[in-house]
Amino acid sequence: MSRILVPCHVKGTVALQVGDVRTSQGRPGVLVIDVTFPSVAPFELQEITFKNYYTAFLSIRVRQHTSAHTPAKWVTCLRDYCLMPDPHSEEGAQEYVSLFKHQMLCNMARVSELRLILRQPSPLWLSFTVEDLQIYQQGPKSPSMTFPKWLSHPVPSEQPALLCEGLPDPSRVSSEVQQMWALTEMIRASHTSARIGRFDVSDRFPLLGLLCPEQIRPDGLLYFRWTAVMT
Repeated sequence: MSRILVPCHVKGTVALQVGDVRTSQGRPGVLVIDVTFPSVAPFELQEITFKNYYTAFLSIRVRQHTSAHTPAKWVTCLRDYCLMPDPHSEEGAQEYVSLFKHQMLCNMARVSELRLILRQPSPLWLSFTVEDLQIYQQGPKSPSMTFPKWLSHPVPSEQPALLCEGLPDPSRVSSEVQQMWALTEMIRASHTSARIGRFDVSDRFPLLGLLCPEQIRPDGLLYFRWTAVMT
């Protein structure tokens, strides 16, 4: 689903003091950050992203315009969301966080203002906040891609032919290849073990008799031709 970044104005943090302000024991344990949208009409909030900086728990309130005849009201949509499993350790202290509308406790339509309430109960950290805050609204839905029925479901006469049609039987091809290999071995052996005979036609022109492979018969047998060579 598409999303669109909403331009916003993030106000400065407001600290709620915990303890005696006049002593060193007092320190802010809660921060409030207000976010306004001066150039945008009330919108449906889709997602909130930010980088945590040592905030342990987060609550969010939104100001919604439910109707044109009633004033806008503040509604809590997220309560004490845990950002650090242990506030006294570093885990989750500087993680990037994304919060979606399905995680909220209320409907996120017609939002005009946002308020983040940050809590850090641990005294180990001197400061805490959230950084790189971005607000997104739902973008236009992508048109569904549809194909005509004739393209997605071709008729039987237009369906591609099976690849195996028109090909010879694999077992027959294998058998013929084995026969060819056997004949090749026979021809190779005949060159090395051909029978050679010596015939004297006359005293001056002796002949050599040689059996040479001639041709492969249709039944697969090999027959030879006797050749006389004058020496």
